[in-house]
Amino acid sequence: MYSRGVRGAITIEEDNAELLEKAAVELYSKIIEANDIKTEDISHIIFTLTKDIKCAFPAKFIRRNFKIQYVPLLCVNEMDIEPSLKKCLRILMVINTDKKQDEIKHIYLGAAKILRSDLVNEQL
Repeated sequence: MYSRGVRGAITIEEDNAELLEKAAVELYSKIIEANDIKTEDISHIIFTLTKDIKCAFPAKFIRRNFKIQYVPLLCVNEMDIEPSLKKCLRILMVINTDKKQDEIKHIYLGAAKILRSDLVNEQL
C-alpha cells in the first residue's frame, strides 16, 4: 500500500459561507467518487484558501456533511502570489491506496480548471 496525494480545487463567486460549503462538499464528493476512497483510507486533508476567503473553515463543512470525525483536517492560507486565481479553495487529501500515481484522479472544477489544465481531461 502506498501513501498518495489527491489534489483538487474549486472557486466561489463571493466570500460567503453558504457558497463555500456548497463548493467544499462538491469538491470533496467528486474527489471521493472519482478515486473510490473510503474514509478509513484517508490519512489527512489540508485545505488552502486564497486570502479573499474569510467567511468560514471548509473543514467544518466536511465534518458536518460526512462521517469523517477521526481524520485530521487542517485549513491554511494559500500563498498570495500575483497574479493568481481568486476565491479559490484547494484540497490536498493524503490517502493510503494500492493505486499507482497515474491512476489517481485529481479534480479541478469551474475556474480552477486553469490550475492544472494538463489533468482536466483525465477527470470523470
